[in-house]
Amino acid sequence: MKKLLPWYSAAIIIVIIFGTIYVVAQQLQRRDANYPQIQIAEDTAIELNHGLDPSKLVSGKVDMASSLAPFVIIYDQFGKPLAGSGYLNGKLPKMSLDSLVAASGQPYSFVTWQPANNVRIAAVTVATNKYFVTSGRSLTEVEKNEINSMQLSALGGLSAILVILILYAITEQKYSTTNQKTSKK
Repeated sequence: MKKLLPWYSAAIIIVIIFGTIYVVAQQLQRRDANYPQIQIAEDTAIELNHGLDPSKLVSGKVDMASSLAPFVIIYDQFGKPLAGSGYLNGKLPKMSLDSLVAASGQPYSFVTWQPANNVRIAAVTVATNKYFVTSGRSLTEVEKNEINSMQLSALGGLSAILVILILYAITEQKYSTTNQKTSKK
């Protein structure tokens, strides 16, 4: 058993290293998914704080279920959607008031929002004097990249463990050959 301990240790270290690589890559990809929403939400919030009417700040329609385009939705203090470009089933979707209020007292808050099955959104919310501004965009491509990163990390980790197994087999073969020569003398 003592003979196998270094090999087990090496395999565990490989798993930890490649697991960490995946987690770091996944977190970076998810954080990067919040751009350009931060800018869109902050710029819209500034305009609202200067007294502009919510309906004058938003134009166009983005189907949140099928489009990768960023969108913005302006909510009142009670979480009622007032104006926006992000639509789901032809309506501006509601976001939980808790998610909106989380932006109060800080520059912004971000969440992964799932307003419907198979619709996952990287959403950033900014609180204004009278409103909450949420900007979002689909996580579809980000999640594809995350799966790809996981597959590459797993392949790298398995390859490294295979190398450890091969080295173990070579070492064991040399050890037994050496022992056989020594025992014959």
